[in-house]
Amino acid sequence: MPPALPDAAWVLHSMYEHELGPTDMSYVEYRQAFLIGGSTGPEIIPGLDPAEVFVDPSDVFAMSAGEHPGPRWRRLRWAELARRTGDPVAPEGHLPGYDLFPSLRTKMTGGWPVGIASPSEGSMDRADWNRLVEILLEHSPQGEDTRCLAYYTPLVLGLEEQDFDNLRVRAGRLADAEALYDHPDGEFTSPTNFWAQDRSWVLCTDYDLRATKVAGPAPLVDALLKDTEIEAVRLPWAT
Repeated sequence: MPPALPDAAWVLHSMYEHELGPTDMSYVEYRQAFLIGGSTGPEIIPGLDPAEVFVDPSDVFAMSAGEHPGPRWRRLRWAELARRTGDPVAPEGHLPGYDLFPSLRTKMTGGWPVGIASPSEGSMDRADWNRLVEILLEHSPQGEDTRCLAYYTPLVLGLEEQDFDNLRVRAGRLADAEALYDHPDGEFTSPTNFWAQDRSWVLCTDYDLRATKVAGPAPLVDALLKDTEIEAVRLPWAT
């Protein structure tokens, strides 16, 4: 993880809540019930269409494309869920990873309950990525012409080990950075690392974490913390 340059904050990846709210069934249990019952069976959870749960009901293992899940879903802030459950946004000394909101986990599988779309691991949602680019544009002296570099870990690109030697660092203008979300070899993902060529700021999204660290000047970090679209926090033990 990059050190503070001289400051840093964590952009929390988006999560969403269905209007029915969380259920007592985990996504694993829901998927199993759907596969056993078939698409023609009765509703597994009354009032919840499987099409609202799965990206592609014909392939319940299909990856999310990083988009808003649908009209009956709303953005659920980490801070709101923390107040509701009593769990911290991130346990002290830990990064925002897999062990989030333990009191929310279902008893059977320990997974997230159907009704809450958990934050994605290793990538931001498209909307948050686009908003982050806008904020970087406002806090980069060269603005749109800021030279940037981007790198994707082979884990998010789904590459085999024999292809690792073909990895590349991409270069371009900050004004064009939104297009990085649609990497030709990836599945709708934000870069693992993204930084200004002059190293005035840098982003890091670990494959196993559900937040992106942004290190850079204090005004940039302050803008992230105050933004009404992005949800960002300081973690004193990980600055």
